[in-house]
Amino acid sequence: MPTIFSRIVAGEIPCYKVAENDRFFAFLDINPITQGHTLVIPKKEGDYIFAMDDKELSDFSLFAKKVAKAIEKAIPCKRVGMAVIGLEVPHTHIHLIPINKESDMFFTNPKLKLSPEEMNDIAVRISSKFE
Repeated sequence: MPTIFSRIVAGEIPCYKVAENDRFFAFLDINPITQGHTLVIPKKEGDYIFAMDDKELSDFSLFAKKVAKAIEKAIPCKRVGMAVIGLEVPHTHIHLIPINKESDMFFTNPKLKLSPEEMNDIAVRISSKFE
């Protein structure tokens, strides 16, 4: 059975897409801990980032770096933090989180409640900066 992330890539579940190429996909987390909290995934399913072969992991990291650069340009922050946890959805993913202090990365922080219009605006701002 496809993961929820594979269903997002296939267009079966809507998302706020910020970037895509032939192998990777980035979209806003629907339960963000900061504005601009983005998930980056490979289109090919896999459950563990360190199970990826070296070339795929390198390409995945470089795609995530490009997404992070777009986030930095679109969302006021000191930097973009990165987290790989991978237990909540069995599909390799990276969390890119705009931060101004370390505690902005705490996943126990309350999730933001953003309207669809706010989410769409954030996605468009990040997407417009993706190169």
